[in-house]
Amino acid sequence: MNALNSSFFHEMDDVMDRLSVDKSVRIMILTGEGKAFAAGADISEMVNMTPEEGKAFSQLGQRIFRRFFSMEIPVIAAINGFALGGGLELTLGCDIRIASTNAKFGQPEVNLGMIPGYGGTQRLPRLIGLGNALYLLMTAERIGAEEALRMGLVQKVVEPEHLMEEALKIAHTILSKGPEAIRKVKYVTRTGIQQDFITGCELESEYFSTQFKAEGEEGMRAFLEKRKPEW
Repeated sequence: MNALNSSFFHEMDDVMDRLSVDKSVRIMILTGEGKAFAAGADISEMVNMTPEEGKAFSQLGQRIFRRFFSMEIPVIAAINGFALGGGLELTLGCDIRIASTNAKFGQPEVNLGMIPGYGGTQRLPRLIGLGNALYLLMTAERIGAEEALRMGLVQKVVEPEHLMEEALKIAHTILSKGPEAIRKVKYVTRTGIQQDFITGCELESEYFSTQFKAEGEEGMRAFLEKRKPEW
């Protein structure tokens, strides 16, 4: 069920270390093996932890999931089944979420007398609104893919056999755009949403201006000349 444990976090850390220096990689797709994307944290690892160990475990997961933000490349979650607890928090760290029709989502931590520890209480309301987030966090209700789509938790729902096909289609669409523009739109959007509106707009103007006499010039000339841009 792809439970999240210390080994997973350290392995993911290593993967992102390699991607940070491999500039040939321009996009990343995460999916799960088997019937689950990730069914949550490894309870057997957590049950005997002290409060101090629990805090360190939470901070480890938060640090790894924050790395998705700092990565320049887009990250797509292809959610093939259960995305529960830490598994849902993992998807929340991604930029785009595509779900199969058999995907299930939920934050069941309160069933165990716990709360999310990998950023779920902070990312979920920012994504789907306070009311929807508190409902899921407090009831521990599992929702299906269509309800997740309605809430804005995922961007698309497809049949299971088409999940990776759709994720790759979206990836190729993104890859056809200006690579520097993609990097900057991720940074400006992710950074700006954590700031006040005026500060975010100032950041947007700053990065907007950097595309002139650069990648943006090629894109605009290609548009006027009715040809594909050469990135």
